[in-house]
Order: sequence, then structure tokens, then C-alpha cells
Amino acid sequence: MDLLSGPWTMYLLWVLSTQGPTRFGALKRRIEGISTKMLTERLRMLEAEGLLFRHYEPTVPPQVTYGLTERGQELISVLNLLDDLAVRWYGDAASPPCTDAPQ
Repeated sequence: MDLLSGPWTMYLLWVLSTQGPTRFGALKRRIEGISTKMLTERLRMLEAEGLLFRHYEPTVPPQVTYGLTERGQELISVLNLLDDLAVRWYGDAASPPCTDAPQ
């Protein structure tokens, strides 16, 4: 859970799961508000954990593409289940969250 609770981490995983392998610049544009430093840190951390792959093309300028590994794909299925649960619990904005706790 420490891995997923970091800033931008789940959103970054979601972007890669919906967009497929994506170049660094495109990720930066897609994730509005993230700094280059934070994006680099998150990508390195997720790559070190085996959730992302990094493909480097030695062109001018260099092209670096990131995508989900098989392990990352497994995690996405779990995150999708959490998303389904959140939609069921909080999907109807007209209904406040359950407050069954004794007063």
C-alpha cells in the first residue's frame, strides 16, 4: 500500500493502463500539474518495483517510452475492482455516505 499511496502513483498507473505505452513528454502533458521531478521519481520507483518497463531509443532527442509490465497489469485489475467498489459506494452523489455509527 505504501507504493500505491504515493502522490500521483495511481493516476499514473491508470493513464498507462488506458493509453498503453506512452512517451515521457506525453505522460507529462496528460498528467496536468505534475512536475518533471515528481514524474521522474514516480516512474523510477514503479520501474524498480517491476510494475513498469522503460524503453530507451538513442535518437536525437532521446525517446523514452513507459508501459505496464505483466506485474503492472495484474495490479490494474485490482485497482479496477477498487474503482468499481468506490462507484457503488459513492457513485450516487445525491446519497450521503452511510452514517450508521451510534451518535
